[in-house]
Amino acid sequence: MKIKINQAIELNYEVTGAGPNLILLHGNGEDLHIFDALVSQLNKSFTVYAVDSRDHGKSTQTNESFNYQDLTEDIHQFIQKLQLENVTVLGFSDGGIIALLLGIRQECYLDKLISLSPNLSPKDWKKAPLTKIQERYEETKDPMFYLMLNEPNIDPKELKNIVVPTLVTAGEHDLFYRSMYRTIGKNIPEAELHILEDEDHSSYIIDTDKMADVFSAFIRR
Repeated sequence: MKIKINQAIELNYEVTGAGPNLILLHGNGEDLHIFDALVSQLNKSFTVYAVDSRDHGKSTQTNESFNYQDLTEDIHQFIQKLQLENVTVLGFSDGGIIALLLGIRQECYLDKLISLSPNLSPKDWKKAPLTKIQERYEETKDPMFYLMLNEPNIDPKELKNIVVPTLVTAGEHDLFYRSMYRTIGKNIPEAELHILEDEDHSSYIIDTDKMADVFSAFIRR
């Protein structure tokens, strides 16, 4: 299914299941199908909307530079156009950043947030993966690599604006420094932080349903 937002952007999405509204947002360079295994479990209890971000999957390919404010506004308009209420936003990596930014904006339709392996700043990258991203950008000039090198730029103090219950997770061997996750946990008033043993940045979310029960329990709480 597709829906037009921001006048010229069409977002591709799939909706399955019944129950409270749950939106799934993928990471940089991915598409909604990274969540297929997870959706097969969550749609037993929730109405699940899995969305392709602009320039990803089957959504509009602008081939232009964009920023996290653009991506966040896209999802905001998506939710408003569908007139969704009491929404949980579950985002991974870039999607996790969008989830935090929606929370900072205190959007009235939000019920809970689940932010998986986000970062607050390019400074949060560990040295080795950051070097690889810099090399890939020099090779390709891809706007997606440019985005990761320059954004997000979230002041930890802004996280205090998030007033809905929030679950934040990261892998023990994530791409970002663990101190950043402790900062997130301390600054979101109703945050629950899980550092997942033996997991990396994506191993606990892409093509797996291993966290389905954790997410379901958090949303239902």
